[in-house]
Amino acid sequence: MKVSWFGWSLLSLLAVPTLAAPSESGTKVGNRLEKRRNNRGIDAEEPSIFNGLDVPPLLQLTPDNYEELLKDGTWLVKHYSPTCAHCRKAAPAYQTTYEYYYTSNPLSPSSAKSPDPKSLNGFTKYYNFHFASMNCLAHGDLCEKLGIGAYPIFAFYEEGVQKDKHVGAKSVADLSKLIEEKLEAIRPGSRPPQGIKLPEVGAPGVDSSAEPDSPVAKDKDPQAGALAGEKQNDLVAQKAADASSAMETSKPGSVVTVKTKHNGPPPNPQGLSVPLTAESFQKLVTTTQDPWFIKFYAPWCGHCQAMAPNWKEMAKEMKDTLNIGEVNCEVETRLCADARVDAYPTIYFFRGGQRVEYTGLRGLGDLLSYTKKAVGPGSEIEDVDAATFKELEETEEVLFLYFYDHATTSEDFRAMERLTLSLVGHARIVKTSSAALAERFKISTWPRLLVVRDTRPNYYNALAPKDMRDFRQMLSWMQTVWLPIVPELTASNAREIMDGKFVVLGILSRRRSDDFKQSKRELKEAAFEWMDKQIQLFRLERSELRDAKQLRIEEADDRNDQRALRAAKNMRITIREDEKKPVAFAWVDGDFWERWLRTTYGIDVEQGDRVIINDEDNRRYWDTASSGAMIMASRTSILETIPLVIASPPKLSPKSTIGTFETFFFYTRSFLSSHPILFFVFLGITVAVVTIIGRGRLLRRVTTRGGIIGNANGSGGFFHLDGKEGFLNGGSTGKVD
Repeated sequence: MKVSWFGWSLLSLLAVPTLAAPSESGTKVGNRLEKRRNNRGIDAEEPSIFNGLDVPPLLQLTPDNYEELLKDGTWLVKHYSPTCAHCRKAAPAYQTTYEYYYTSNPLSPSSAKSPDPKSLNGFTKYYNFHFASMNCLAHGDLCEKLGIGAYPIFAFYEEGVQKDKHVGAKSVADLSKLIEEKLEAIRPGSRPPQGIKLPEVGAPGVDSSAEPDSPVAKDKDPQAGALAGEKQNDLVAQKAADASSAMETSKPGSVVTVKTKHNGPPPNPQGLSVPLTAESFQKLVTTTQDPWFIKFYAPWCGHCQAMAPNWKEMAKEMKDTLNIGEVNCEVETRLCADARVDAYPTIYFFRGGQRVEYTGLRGLGDLLSYTKKAVGPGSEIEDVDAATFKELEETEEVLFLYFYDHATTSEDFRAMERLTLSLVGHARIVKTSSAALAERFKISTWPRLLVVRDTRPNYYNALAPKDMRDFRQMLSWMQTVWLPIVPELTASNAREIMDGKFVVLGILSRRRSDDFKQSKRELKEAAFEWMDKQIQLFRLERSELRDAKQLRIEEADDRNDQRALRAAKNMRITIREDEKKPVAFAWVDGDFWERWLRTTYGIDVEQGDRVIINDEDNRRYWDTASSGAMIMASRTSILETIPLVIASPPKLSPKSTIGTFETFFFYTRSFLSSHPILFFVFLGITVAVVTIIGRGRLLRRVTTRGGIIGNANGSGGFFHLDGKEGFLNGGSTGKVD
């Protein structure tokens, strides 16, 4: 009993220090916070903790490191003296402000969850914004060199250059106001329009999801919307982004056109991709006529991350030229849903509340090529004369030309203006009232629309005035002719070129410059001759149909058959183009697409320029002429082979671009899609035949083997009623009752 009492006493004594001792982490946190609160005059030399995250001590600038550090990004530097009473008073507020922003979430400032401060989504790397201090008592010469004559002074440095200074003690709210303006300039639209919840001086954290104490000045008017992008323009151009319209008359006696002149700053003045929120998107994109090129992305998307450097560089190249923006769909889910974004990244070109999707490649050159084309036709249709149009023909492969006169109505012009957005990245449209151009293209009615490809015109067939105001009908026609006569095959236009056509595809190499020019010229000449031949055949067929109609009319007139005469006169001459699969021409860069050409067509570009005729719908192609030789890049070889290929059935044997196993499924799917009723009838017959055969075999098996009891002859089955071997008759007596 005594031993037991002694043991319990000893155990309780050992437990006392265990229960009383605080945890090591708790001690560390308490010491850090206590040291930070007690050390009011001098910046802390050890890390602190804010919102549960470690915060490194403020960087101290010295003559040895300040140039190297300040040359990158934006810096807020506190210039102070340890002996200055105002500096000691301002130190805790500056430290708390630094801790708050260092641990904040830039992607969602109102979120209570903070990312890793050292990650790409952390505050420092997201804004490239830094905090530092400079002890002017220790480095007086450096402070004097920087123009620091009083303490404390809070100065902003951008790329190593001092921008502005603010003198005197500052509270957390004062410092935050200065910082918020800089953050808006760095990434317009990224700050919350409702303001932020600021911590108390010396507090170990703050609830970021709480309502702000007071709204930011820029958002006191709830009807004003998000002014983030406008603030960026204000800071750069020193004026508000106001637009005014001026009426200008292009020529005496010509139609008066309205041109919008922007007196405000140029687009994208800083060469940055602007993060957009739902509010700033509504204010800057939806309700303005300014063009925007915007990507919708998710931070976790691998394709988005791979495209990010090219997008950033493209935004820099488009400085003062085109607005570039981005929307984080992890944060702005409603905005992305309204934009019908279902894949990342999705890229749109916006203007005047309308949009067109960019579906090209995501390389820097591809993005720049598209944006440079978007700048011209995306804003205003140029009015040209004969000389200007001649110059444009030398640089543009495809040109749409809109003829107008003094009687052209505003409704006609509005329909034409709506076409520009859809043409971005494809072709250019200009307008004219030039008599010389009207004479050249034999224009006798206005307004009139045509396309010029390699100096060859093609006219939009408007049967009535309303057809020139039907935006969708005009756009449908434009989509059939906005490619050059011999376009280059790329990833963005491959489907448009290959689907539904026989394509004469020239496989060329730019490395052989002389051969490249010659082969491309031969392809164009072959295309021109083929088009001329098709026009002649069309006219001949139409003439034959007209002659047949006239013959019927004369025959009915000779018989004095009024009924047959009316029927003959009402006959419509129709040439069914949909029954004929068209022939198109294109060329592909054999060096760039070498692997695809080798694996799909078995062609090595090193062997010289080649031509194939591809039928993508049926996964087949032809690469040899009637002589058995390869189709060469010459008009003679091409024009001799085309009729043999497009004949029904083809007179030359094709090759397949897919394997045997894939071919079976391809033709099965093609048969199902082309003849669905016949397929289901065949499927029903097959199922019925299989069912009948199966039932017949089962019936024969039952008849042969008998039932469970056995056959009539006593064989088969489990039981023999008249024998001795069955289950019921296997006893030892051998008797049968």
